Amino acid sequence: MEKRKVVMCGVLSLLGLLSAVTAFAAEATRIKKSQVTVTTSDSYTQCSYNRSPAYNLGFASAIFLMMAQIISSVGSGCFCCRKGPSPTRTKWILALVSFIVSWFTFVIAFLVLLTGASLNGEHIQETKTADHYFCYIVRAGVFSIGAILSLFTVGLGIVYYLCLNSVKQNVAATTTPVNQGIAMGQPQIPERVEDPVFVHEDTYMRRQFT
Repeated sequence: MEKRKVVMCGVLSLLGLLSAVTAFAAEATRIKKSQVTVTTSDSYTQCSYNRSPAYNLGFASAIFLMMAQIISSVGSGCFCCRKGPSPTRTKWILALVSFIVSWFTFVIAFLVLLTGASLNGEHIQETKTADHYFCYIVRAGVFSIGAILSLFTVGLGIVYYLCLNSVKQNVAATTTPVNQGIAMGQPQIPERVEDPVFVHEDTYMRRQFT
């Protein structure tokens, strides 16, 4: 059981770190304003930029995060479907709060990473007016927020898993034997010892002569 906990926590930690590292890498390689090419004519304005490495890094970060969330949820099990001893009330409440908050932060981080990655793909946008134009790029800090939320989500998943699996399955050590203190075998009946009879010395001598 302890070995399984170590393996599970190690896998979740690795996936969380991979998600955060790729998200920070996407933040460093995202499309900057200086990389946008704007072409202006009399009838339209064209905004374009090539695909950035942040495109693949953002999707990779989202995939790592999704894998960690699925593994933590499946490995921990459902609250209503668990078998065996239940954790204490405090750990059960902590596991429930971690479970709810982790899914909330997971949805936000997942959407942030996907949106940031999609905006770093090859983009061409035309505007029919030459006076003003719109060119959407990822703002600074978006991937960093996704990385921090990924680490937070995986950390809550580890807490959720450990709280639900904190009960030791050592049933043999906690179960009282049924026949403890009861001797199995034939009943032992103590021999009856009669009280000694005291005979007077004269009576004893008289019985001997007779």
